[in-house]
Amino acid sequence: WIGNFDVGGQGQTVGAIMSQANTIGIIGVGNMGGGMARRLLGLGWHVHVRDIDASKTEALRTLGATVQDSPAALTAAVDRLIVCVIDSPQVESVLFGEQGVKSALRQGQTVVMCPTLSPEDVESFGQRLQSLGAHMIDAPMSGGPQRAAEGTMSLMVAAPAPVYQANQDLLAALSGLVFNVSERVGDGARTKLVNNLLAGINLVGAAQVLAMAQRMGLNLSKTLDVMERSSGQSWISSDRLRRALVNDYAPRAHVTLLEKDTRLAVAAGDAVGFTPELGRLAAAVFAQAHAAGLAEEDDASVFKLYGQSSAS
Repeated sequence: WIGNFDVGGQGQTVGAIMSQANTIGIIGVGNMGGGMARRLLGLGWHVHVRDIDASKTEALRTLGATVQDSPAALTAAVDRLIVCVIDSPQVESVLFGEQGVKSALRQGQTVVMCPTLSPEDVESFGQRLQSLGAHMIDAPMSGGPQRAAEGTMSLMVAAPAPVYQANQDLLAALSGLVFNVSERVGDGARTKLVNNLLAGINLVGAAQVLAMAQRMGLNLSKTLDVMERSSGQSWISSDRLRRALVNDYAPRAHVTLLEKDTRLAVAAGDAVGFTPELGRLAAAVFAQAHAAGLAEEDDASVFKLYGQSSAS
């Protein structure tokens, strides 16, 4: 039990929030949103979904999800909702556009914001939702669609303590790796950008050195074996380059995602007077991959930029 604290001075108590049923809406059910939907459906939650791609929602309908035809309709049907679209313009559209969340938002509803956005945009969305009497949890995620479906992805959460506590059931259902980083909305985004900048640096570095190993005539699979068990190991390198070695570039995470995330991370560093030199180089590589026509491929395709010709 959690006491009836007033949340944000809006007259909505935690006790009232805690009475919400296990009904959740997810706007954006692509790779990560779809994984979360499958996770919650498997746990017995009532899941409503909305996506501009009907094939995504129909696949979830067969698993028991209820498909809604607009963000507004979804908002009216659920207690809490997750936004899992790609970028700030899409968030703006689903929240405040025609038939957006705003038109059906009820006092005290909670919006869980999962895209990787700039901290400034997250703060702005949070303030606008608060002005409408709603709560926002800043909760970017990491780990890929399989881990989202398994409940093992990372969630970097920033929210006022009463809002966080009131929604622990949902957060725990989504992931066994929930990091409560701060009560300040925007810090989840900052943490995600720092993490993803390092992921981008690691992936670009690993792609470069594996291409160098190829030029040296080394067996790439055996070289990656060594890297995975030695000081050069990183999760993203193993995950992506194992696929690259068998020419598997089917998109799990498009190049455009790390292109966006590294760009936003470098901008966030610039905003506080810090220049992450390696991060800037990594961001340039993802921009180069986009320009080379690899935007819609898996981000493992950065390996192609360094002369990959065939698996060894």
